[in-house]
Amino acid sequence: MGSTGTGTDWRAVDGVATAWFDAASLSEGAALAGRVGELAGGSVVDLRATGVRVRLDSGEHAEAVSEAARELGLLANPAVLQQVGVLFDSADPSALMPFWQRAFDYAPGDGGLADPLRRDVPVRLRQSTDPRPLRNRIHLDVVRPAAAVERAGLGDAYGPYGVCHADPDGNEVDLVPGSALDEGTGTADWQAVFSAMACYRTTSPTQQRDLAAAAAALADEAGFPLLIDLRPGLVILDSGKDQWEADAHGLDLDFVGLAERLQTAARGLGATADPGLPRFAQLFLDAADVQAVRAFWVAALGYLPDRRSGASDIADPRRLNPVLVFQEIDASETERRQQRNRIHVELAVPSDLAQARVETAVAAGGRLLDGSQGRWRVADPEGNELVVVSEA
Repeated sequence: MGSTGTGTDWRAVDGVATAWFDAASLSEGAALAGRVGELAGGSVVDLRATGVRVRLDSGEHAEAVSEAARELGLLANPAVLQQVGVLFDSADPSALMPFWQRAFDYAPGDGGLADPLRRDVPVRLRQSTDPRPLRNRIHLDVVRPAAAVERAGLGDAYGPYGVCHADPDGNEVDLVPGSALDEGTGTADWQAVFSAMACYRTTSPTQQRDLAAAAAALADEAGFPLLIDLRPGLVILDSGKDQWEADAHGLDLDFVGLAERLQTAARGLGATADPGLPRFAQLFLDAADVQAVRAFWVAALGYLPDRRSGASDIADPRRLNPVLVFQEIDASETERRQQRNRIHVELAVPSDLAQARVETAVAAGGRLLDGSQGRWRVADPEGNELVVVSEA
C-alpha cells in the first residue's frame, strides 16, 4: 500500500498501514484511541499531546478509523509519518541474532528482530563480506529493569560504566540496569529506564480505554506531554527520555507526584503493573565534528535538539522514534573514521515523501551514495550512513 488503497489518510510505513491524526490534547487523542479499540482490535495506538498514530496490520478498518477521527474533528497529517530502525551488516547474521535478542528481549522478525511491543527500534541484519575490524562509530544503549539485565546473560561487561557488551562482530551495546523511580510505594509500579515508565496489563478493551482516558486527563491537567501507548491487553505510560526530571521538561511540575496519581488511577481501574516490561533504547554516534554531524541528522530525520544546554541529544518531536546522542571522537582516529560502519540507521517513509526526504538529507551536508527501487543510501558529513526506504 502506498498513498492509495485505504484512503488519503493512510500510508505504508515499514510495511504497516499507518496514519497520524493531529489533536490538541491527550484527552482529544484518547477519545480517538478508544474508538480505534472498538473498531480494530489488535491495533497499535500511540497517543501523544499533539496527536495519535494508528497502525493496522491490514487496511480493513482504515476507513472506519478515519471516519471516527473526522467525527471527532481530528485531521490526518501523513507528512509526519516515519519509522527509524537500525541495520547491521555481518558476514554471519545468524551469529548476531541470539546476542541482540537477549539484549533487547526482542522476537525474530522479517530479516531481523522486532520489539514485541512495537515501540522500540527494529533491528535488521544483512549479509556482508566486507571486513571492518575497527570499532564502530555507532552503538546502542538499552535500558531495562535490573532483573531483566541480569537475565539477559550477556556475560562480563566492560567500559567506564561497566555496562558495555559486544556481539560476535564487535558491535557494542550499553545494557544499563534501571531502578525504581522513587522510594515511595506510591510509585512502586514505575521504573526509571532513562524514561520514567509504567506498563499495565489490562483485561478488556473497556478497561484499556478507561485507563488511557484517565491517564490523558491527569497529564493534561498537569500540563505534561505524557506518552501513552496502547497495545493488545496493555497500556504503557512513559515520560520520554529524561522528561521526568525538572531540568529536562522545564515545567512547574514534580513528575513523581503525577506518577503517583497515574498509579492510583491505574490500580483503581483494576490494571496490573508488569515491572519487567519497561525498556528504553537509543543510538549513539561518535563524530569528530559533532555540530556538523548533528545538524545533518536533525534535518534528515526531522528531529529537534534537546532544550538543555550541553546536551547533544536530538529527538523525534512526537517521541515515536529513538533518540540519537552524539559524542566527540578524537579527530586523529583517521583509520576508524574512514572505515565504513557495520551499523547503519534506516528510515522508512511513505513512498510519496521519500524523494523529498533524500533531498533534504543531501542539502543538510549528506552525500548520495546510491539509490534504486525505493532504497537510497546517504552518507552524513563523516560517512555514517542513513538508508531511506519506501514502498511503492
